[in-house]
Amino acid sequence: MARTKVGLVGASGETGASILNGLLEDGSFEIIALVRPSSMSRPSNVALKDSGIELRALDLDNDSQDKIVAALEGIEILLSAVGAPGQLSQLPLATAAKTAGVKRFVPCGYVTVIPPGGVHILRDQKEEVYNLTRRLNLPYTFIDCGWWYQISFPKLPSGKIDYAVMVDNPICGKGDVPSALTDLRDVGRYVAKVIRDERTLNKMVLVYDEVWTQKEVWDLLEKVAGEKVERKYVSQEELEGRLGEYKKAAEADPTDFMKMLHVVETQYLLSWGVRGDNTPEYAKYLGYITSKELYPDFKPLKLEDFARELVAGEAKEIYVEMKAMMKAAFEKQQQQQ
Repeated sequence: MARTKVGLVGASGETGASILNGLLEDGSFEIIALVRPSSMSRPSNVALKDSGIELRALDLDNDSQDKIVAALEGIEILLSAVGAPGQLSQLPLATAAKTAGVKRFVPCGYVTVIPPGGVHILRDQKEEVYNLTRRLNLPYTFIDCGWWYQISFPKLPSGKIDYAVMVDNPICGKGDVPSALTDLRDVGRYVAKVIRDERTLNKMVLVYDEVWTQKEVWDLLEKVAGEKVERKYVSQEELEGRLGEYKKAAEADPTDFMKMLHVVETQYLLSWGVRGDNTPEYAKYLGYITSKELYPDFKPLKLEDFARELVAGEAKEIYVEMKAMMKAAFEKQQQQQ
């Protein structure tokens, strides 16, 4: 039986790598990685090619529409996992997918549950892509995955988990708002199931592992690590004040990704930490189907098991390049003071 041809944009990113692993583990797909021409020789892409994955050149920012269509030739399912700054680059991708006869387009969702319309800048950019997809009458599935385990924990006083924890996360409000969490490694396993499921065609899907409050997550880390964790609380008013300042800074210098990152991070905290958007119940209200309904036998990775990996020094470090950018930006700021 012929394997389904799946095209993947962004295979080398954190989400894209998880999706790629999920597709490979499933084994029923012929994978085509769509890669920027300038990145073809990167070690990660060379490794993909050496493993038997076809590489095709694609530059969404500069290629003509005809060239994008040609890159999608023969692809039945098109998955996008573009980075945060590249959401609107998917507009020509969707148009090309329609022309190329793609049977299912899965644009870059993979965020928490957020309503469109002013709550979060990334969600609203994604909505532009979703709306174009629907106007094109292009078959689709929109997938969100909650908040990752990998970015849910605070730092420990000992510094033991600093290698894998990007920032010292604050507790929003009282820390009692539930939120759907997912191990990044499970995202790809879910995607492999969702994209070959006829029940998910032209639907929004929330995939998630477990639901926790921040207070429960902090309690869990203390239990596993045997250390008392400092709890840094931040109120809704403080977050809204910060957001206003961050927006002004980003608007003054729209080319500075780090300034926009502050906006993105704060809007996430307000959405899932204060508003309580990121729950299965709210997802269903918005029209999502959930992974628990679709795949009741799926065995998700547990947050407690991930916490033990984290404390043991066995968790995989993520966003290595972004950490380097943040460090460089901080050092530059210090030099200017």
